[in-house]
Amino acid sequence: MKHLLTTLLAAFALSTAVHAQDAKLEVAGLTFKIEAPWASVESTGMFRAGTLNAKVEGLEKPLEAIFYHFPGPGGGGGVQANVDRWLGQFATKPESKTEEIDAGGKKITLVTATGTYNDGPPMGAKTPRDNYTLIAAIVPTEDSNIFIKLAGPKDAIAKLAEGFKKMAGSPFVK
Repeated sequence: MKHLLTTLLAAFALSTAVHAQDAKLEVAGLTFKIEAPWASVESTGMFRAGTLNAKVEGLEKPLEAIFYHFPGPGGGGGVQANVDRWLGQFATKPESKTEEIDAGGKKITLVTATGTYNDGPPMGAKTPRDNYTLIAAIVPTEDSNIFIKLAGPKDAIAKLAEGFKKMAGSPFVK
């Protein structure tokens, strides 16, 4: 019996490790590859098409990368309207950079902004968070865009930024 339990635990550990390496998130017909420290979790917020959590050393709670998708032509608004909206989520004009990254021939718009971020739900009360960074991506689909947003303390986001960019472009990179 003890041998059977050990074998089952080993098989579970192996299958979990393989699953973690092959983790994916499907949003609007695109498949995003998920690598550590990201983990897919249930999406509970308004308009969410997917949610990933990442644990960062020194933070009590994991940070969330939230995926939004609004189907149909122009769903969710254009690129500049979303960039402006994200920058408007700061108490004052943040230090920011907007760039286009090439992912397998597709152009992904990436926004990075740092300052006093007004944290809170879309229609709810906001809490100003000093020295926060927002990193967000606009990923094109056939008829609209997928919007991915991650915000948190500047140092924590710096640890996740490269993995975030890689994940945002992963549907187009073979």
